[in-house]
Amino acid sequence: MKIQPIVNQPVIETARFDLRPLRRSDLGLIELHAGDERVARNTTSIPHPLPPGTIEAFISRAMTEPRDFDCWAMDGTKENGAEVMGLITLSRLDRNQSEVGFWVAPAFWNTHLASDSVTALVSANPLGNATMFATVFQDNPASAKVMTNAGFVYLGDAETYCLARDAAVPTWTYSRKL
Repeated sequence: MKIQPIVNQPVIETARFDLRPLRRSDLGLIELHAGDERVARNTTSIPHPLPPGTIEAFISRAMTEPRDFDCWAMDGTKENGAEVMGLITLSRLDRNQSEVGFWVAPAFWNTHLASDSVTALVSANPLGNATMFATVFQDNPASAKVMTNAGFVYLGDAETYCLARDAAVPTWTYSRKL
């Protein structure tokens, strides 16, 4: 089976930045930001320290079919640039549900970038889902605020494994009907 590059993934435009498909040229900036321990400790799937080849494999996965998730770069240059300020993903849970995940580079914390990204993704609803879910660590109230700002409602408490912490971490689960 030959894997074809994704050519029809949309660009989701906002006033300040674009959510665009990943490019191989994003590798350096994504490695730099995702390799930051503060970023990794706020996600479930980024290990720290970052093993060689991790981000390259992630980009390859995001750029090929078939895949089980869509991933966009938060790009502040708006045209032909490569200023990756963070990433946002939409993972298919089933035909009608998906899970939102995101991280933002520390230089862009407290800029509403994450809130604007999640809101734009919900508005675009590129997978046509009826429901989106999100899980955030309880020791990261900023991410919880992102979810409530984007219209998600609190569902309950749980625990989720964090690679960078090598531990199960208390989380809050959120949902948004579309």
